[in-house]
Amino acid sequence: MIPAAVAPVPVQAPLPIDLLREFDVPGPRYTSYPTADRFVEAFGADDYARALSRRRAASAEAPPLSLYVHIPFCESLCYYCACNKVVTRHRERGRQYLAYLAREVELQVAQLGRSAIAGQLHLGGGSPTFLDDSELGELMALLHRSFAFVPGGERSIEIDPRTVDAQRLANLAALGFNRLSFGVQDFDPEVQQAVHRIQPASQVFSLMDAARTLGFESINVDLIYGLPRQNDASFERTLAQIGELRPDRIALYAYAHLPERFKPQRRIAAEELPDAATRVRMLASAITRLTEAGYVYIGMDHFALPDDPLAVARRQGCLQRDFQGYGTRPEGDLIALGVSGIGRVGATYSQNAKSLDEYYDLLDQGRLPVVRGLALSRDDLLRRDVIMALMCRGRIDFNVMGDAFAVDFQRYFATEFAALGPMVAHGLVRLSDHDLVVTEQGWFLVRAVAMVFDRYCRATRTRFSRVV
Repeated sequence: MIPAAVAPVPVQAPLPIDLLREFDVPGPRYTSYPTADRFVEAFGADDYARALSRRRAASAEAPPLSLYVHIPFCESLCYYCACNKVVTRHRERGRQYLAYLAREVELQVAQLGRSAIAGQLHLGGGSPTFLDDSELGELMALLHRSFAFVPGGERSIEIDPRTVDAQRLANLAALGFNRLSFGVQDFDPEVQQAVHRIQPASQVFSLMDAARTLGFESINVDLIYGLPRQNDASFERTLAQIGELRPDRIALYAYAHLPERFKPQRRIAAEELPDAATRVRMLASAITRLTEAGYVYIGMDHFALPDDPLAVARRQGCLQRDFQGYGTRPEGDLIALGVSGIGRVGATYSQNAKSLDEYYDLLDQGRLPVVRGLALSRDDLLRRDVIMALMCRGRIDFNVMGDAFAVDFQRYFATEFAALGPMVAHGLVRLSDHDLVVTEQGWFLVRAVAMVFDRYCRATRTRFSRVV
């Protein structure tokens, strides 16, 4: 990613309804570019193995790896969820899954080389805490046998507050985890009932106190706006409680209601969803309340306290965006393990099989479970840097970007600059001879701005959630 100056982000700038109607369209979240819907089955396990081998040959110059492990199991179904998950109370399924993860790790290491340096680890899901402490211990031992972890690197895990207590948090700390992410979504009991996720605020506050006592370096809380039965007043109450909770980071996601794609969402009554104007007010309220409480608005869906590494990265213009959202990880390779995991190695993306049956079957055959992916073209790489510059810093420096890719930037993107006309006219972006800057109001619609530079997007935008 090419460094650049950072554009301002809004403190309070709710969008007029006419701008909302014009620009609040379906669009990607840009945790990657090209987006995962562009992956193809023509890219398979052999292509991924070659990418790993190239990484091995260049390992002396390569930044440390990031590792992601997907644990798909959950004890109960949350109606809003669009993650790849398996809802079950059969605990033995976790142990079976660990056995197959071990097979996948061995296949990856065979190509990558044992003891490749890893700087970050993230366990996601599903609910990683579906695994008991002994199983999590086995997983960590497997990873430590296979990779060389940088001392003091990030070790994070997603937590379902309903599945842990203070003792389990202590056990996670003993296993080496130093960052936690609590799935809260909303504190309002009516909203929790509507999405089938009941967890009292007192439970989360108690766990937060325990985590701080145990010395976890960073604690994140996930929230969602746009859920059924949410309204301005109820969401203000949740924001006030979050202010009291005071996590180090907050991820505030817009609910994407796509029942045609995600079967659990069919249990949500569409008439109970807040309308688009209410959603924008919720986002504006969150930005206002959280910045008043001392948080830095990182961009789109993340907030952090000023001394948190995420806020520092934004100030220094080195923020990154990947499959987990905004982060501080230097641009590098991501090894994804487990069912449906999406990785990035060199100029390639790859994704594992999405179903457990297929994932297990491929590993039973001794094959890497990669079923699709993409080898990026030069145009893809250029557009990826443009889109990530917009998403992370809100600014594109034409000369810097053009020099990096040996192109006349304004000529290369002449069609895109013409398409930006309405956004310039509405004050969402400022366009000069040397740069493009997202304005304070434009940050609400930064995904729409990025979409202008996405050459794949026009024909597929109905597959995505709306940008606000």
